[in-house]
Amino acid sequence: MRKLFSFILMMGLLTFSLFVNAETSQEKGFRIAAKSDRMDNGFGTSIARLTMTLTNSAGDSTKRELEIKTLEKPNENVGDKSVTLFFTPPDVEGTALLSHAKILDSDDQWLYLPELARVKRISSSNKSGPFVGSEFAFEDLTAAELGKYSYEWLEEITLDGLKVDKIKQIPLYKRSGYTYLIAYIDKDINQFRKVEFFNRGGAHFKTLTISEFENYGGTIYRPMLQQMDNHLTGKSTTLLVEVYKFGVELNDNEFKSSALSQL
Repeated sequence: MRKLFSFILMMGLLTFSLFVNAETSQEKGFRIAAKSDRMDNGFGTSIARLTMTLTNSAGDSTKRELEIKTLEKPNENVGDKSVTLFFTPPDVEGTALLSHAKILDSDDQWLYLPELARVKRISSSNKSGPFVGSEFAFEDLTAAELGKYSYEWLEEITLDGLKVDKIKQIPLYKRSGYTYLIAYIDKDINQFRKVEFFNRGGAHFKTLTISEFENYGGTIYRPMLQQMDNHLTGKSTTLLVEVYKFGVELNDNEFKSSALSQL
């Protein structure tokens, strides 16, 4: 009986090994990205209070205080909704961005500018542009839904002492400002640790570094610090989270363009 059990166990391990080895690099990349995506399921709603720091090539910095409200997608076919609202300084106070993430289509985004007292819809051709003077583009500020990209696993490497999977992502939605991204996913907590952005000319021009993760129960992790570096201009933008709240009462009416002027 012991020999039979050992034989069955050996065959099971062999079958699993053959399955893993039979994966294409595209299938493996998608599997890893899908696992990372699933880790975030179930948070429901959240509100984050952040400080944004803009640093120019000379090292001079300015700070902005903002809040991001997020309403989780109801199913796999619909993306998350979010509202970003600035409190300080006075020149951006009241500025708000509403984002409805899509899967294959370009995301829907609206920008409220208080000095004009009107809501402006962001066209697809403008979503690669900078968001309120930061190094983040409008398209960086929507949920990175799984179906928005194709995936290709490249290799496993060590990044800052952590084992990560290096994966190439190609945007499937129209008019992206990126030809592809290189993502580094932590093998331990299945979170993105770094993303390299390649522009339409194929040049690596931006890098997003993601760090200081906190666990908010189960598989829900959030980074407390994100930094986007622009290698062409020498500028950078950091987002430092002061506080996260989950399970807050939010409803769909708060994520309509008509509500932006009332924030």
